[in-house]
Amino acid sequence: MLNQKTIDQFVIQAGEKFRIKEHATLWTGDKRTGALDSSDDNTGALKDQAKQHLQESIKILSEAQELLYASDRWSVLCVFQAMDAAGKDGTIAHVFRGVNPAGCDVHSFKQPTTEELDHTFLWRHQRRVPERGRIGIFNRSYYEDVLIVKVHPQILNGTRLTTKTYDKQFWKDRYQDINQFEQHLARNGTLVLKFFLNVGKDEQKKRFLKRLDTPEKHWKFSPADVKERQYWDDYMAAYEEAINATSTDWAPWHVIPADNKWIMRMIVAEIIAAKIKGLKLKAPVVTPEVMKEFEAARQQLLGEKK
Repeated sequence: MLNQKTIDQFVIQAGEKFRIKEHATLWTGDKRTGALDSSDDNTGALKDQAKQHLQESIKILSEAQELLYASDRWSVLCVFQAMDAAGKDGTIAHVFRGVNPAGCDVHSFKQPTTEELDHTFLWRHQRRVPERGRIGIFNRSYYEDVLIVKVHPQILNGTRLTTKTYDKQFWKDRYQDINQFEQHLARNGTLVLKFFLNVGKDEQKKRFLKRLDTPEKHWKFSPADVKERQYWDDYMAAYEEAINATSTDWAPWHVIPADNKWIMRMIVAEIIAAKIKGLKLKAPVVTPEVMKEFEAARQQLLGEKK
């Protein structure tokens, strides 16, 4: 397992100046922490180590999720944001594979509907936050409204906002809305975990080409993906500003190197497992009165005729 010092290097603390260029898109571990043997670099051996760590974290996460459900006090919201081909879908699939589906919900937010446009940009996400005892996963989220919408502000022309001035104050207000929304969730027992899967531009190109060269992966590719690549610098600027404005004490961002998918999945799994475990959840205590009912039920079962 990763120790806390290692995990902390992926966290953007509140008030910390985040510069995306200073964060590597590939991480091969640190021998001092015992997390991974970086001497293997990006080889198959390193991948095997990451898989092993991932399996250990999945087991811990599964046990923690059972206590989360049983205690019915906390909920967990995991927010995933990334550029195309960074590996959001695969990360969600692998990290949560051991979690009971009855206690976990995944939501992907597409283009807003007419009804959704008649509400605030947070409304449709508010409706999907997890109830107590459950894990909610947002595959993209309300952050799209300060990312893609900021890169393409013309999208706002199709909304029903009372303003048509999308200046610095407009975006500052949106960041404030997000911070207050997340603070409200945190105050009321929702652990908010936010992950930016930081894939490099060259790695994204490789993955796009692989999709084009592999017929069974064609469904994952859209010509619009290449079109959006032209705005890479604009997106990086939008991410940088959003993370700086919304990494708070109650909902800090985790910036995860995403060029190696298995290491990325391992890091995400270990952070989620550690954070839920840190809630120190306990199974509900059965009262003496209920124990008497249990004993009566036991005697009734034992007394049944075959």
